[in-house]
Amino acid sequence: MSTAVARRSSLPGFGLSMGLTLTWLSVIILIPLAALFLKTFELSFDQFWGIVTSRRTLNALKISFGLSFAAALVNLVTGTIIVWALVRYRFPGRRLFDAIVDIPFALPTAVAGVALTQLFAQKGWLGAPLAELGIKVAFTPTGIFIAMIFIGIPFVVRTVQPVLIDLDPEIEEAAASLGANRWHTVFRVILPGLIPALLTGFALAFARAVGEYGSVIFIAGNLPNVSEIAPLLIVIRLSEFRYADATAIAVIMLLASFLIIFVVNRLQRWAQNRTPVH
Repeated sequence: MSTAVARRSSLPGFGLSMGLTLTWLSVIILIPLAALFLKTFELSFDQFWGIVTSRRTLNALKISFGLSFAAALVNLVTGTIIVWALVRYRFPGRRLFDAIVDIPFALPTAVAGVALTQLFAQKGWLGAPLAELGIKVAFTPTGIFIAMIFIGIPFVVRTVQPVLIDLDPEIEEAAASLGANRWHTVFRVILPGLIPALLTGFALAFARAVGEYGSVIFIAGNLPNVSEIAPLLIVIRLSEFRYADATAIAVIMLLASFLIIFVVNRLQRWAQNRTPVH
């Protein structure tokens, strides 16, 4: 009789849990993505290259990724300010404002698009005074930019908020007692601990903006080479039964998004390793 004793896993049910996880992940994510690439392989390399480098496709990708990146940067700054006000200050209506932040999460994107279009139209509440200044928002790339900011701001706020709440105020008091002024405390003590959460919020806001469709198409104007986003171009190609063309554009968006988020995650890991433990 063998004296070897089988070691029991320290995680009961690990095999079953891993199997269910991989199965669910494959059905929901991996298989659809594989189908996307398989459909694209119906094109020759020259056909694929011609589609993704066409003027209309490049402009749509530039608008989607360029405005998404800019909107994520704006959300990074404004979201941090909002989080600071909600966490560090007590004022009347604070809970109401905290709840308002989640509206883009719950609001259907089409409703958000219609509301923004009416608000920033030339005769809208905000569009009319802006039109008098010569600024047109609705049916321009500026409208796309505003819509992307609207749908992305909660990702930064809700990612950074719990980290700032857990940041011990005594650290700031200790820095002040050692002679640090307020700006030194913010940039040398508080901000380093928030950088990983800020990068995560930025990545989430960027990813949401790149793939946004419903809230953008109503305010964009959808003019080819001017205000046409890549997701809309994909839908147009599908409506024209040019499925391989649509999947080719989708593959480029997928690869570009993955590369950018991968870089952001690397920066987040680097920031976590460099952040001192208080």
